Amino acid sequence: MDINSDVGELQSMLEDGTQEALMPFLTSVNIACGGHAGDELTMRTTVEQARRHGLAIGAHPGYPDRENFGRLELDMPLQAVEQTVYDQICALAGFAPEITHVKPHGALYNQAVKNTLLAAAIAHGVARYSRDVTLVGLAGSAMLHVFHEEGFKVFAEAFADRRYEADGTLRSRKHTDALIGDPAEAAVQAVRIAREGKAQTICIHSDTPGSVGIARAVSEALRVWA
Repeated sequence: MDINSDVGELQSMLEDGTQEALMPFLTSVNIACGGHAGDELTMRTTVEQARRHGLAIGAHPGYPDRENFGRLELDMPLQAVEQTVYDQICALAGFAPEITHVKPHGALYNQAVKNTLLAAAIAHGVARYSRDVTLVGLAGSAMLHVFHEEGFKVFAEAFADRRYEADGTLRSRKHTDALIGDPAEAAVQAVRIAREGKAQTICIHSDTPGSVGIARAVSEALRVWA
């Protein structure tokens, strides 16, 4: 089971060592590439760290809305979405030509779960860079079907550190219980996800409080389960 994390988003995590401390427990990373977060320094440093730990490197494009960290739903024209996705991937490719996958960020991801036109715009932006990458999306969602129809290999994703609604979507971060901060609870959820067999990758957000402890617990639990 692949374990991924969204990284390269916070300079503070680079400076205090938290980001790299996560990496021994991961198999892939999704690197912010200038939309919601990330700049030349964070991309270069994060790519270097990921290579040291032998992790698969992916692009993590989001709405170009740094003020809201890409977590505010926007009504961008589809052509603009396609363009920004392409531009952000290209920005990361300047530091990591070995990009293996692309995972949308935040509101862009969550809106594309149900908005098939938006999901197609994301896929079109990625296709302008390459069709030889894997597109990552929410397990059980329409976005994965769109990505597949656009000719991409897809990875269904589930989350160890997030709670879900009854319809399988992620609980909004507006709710105080949206995050799972207890490593033991996150590990139990990760094993349950693996047993169900509906996802190929499990995410742990790097900015979840206590993310290193969560990643350690999830990695160890999955190793025992396997």
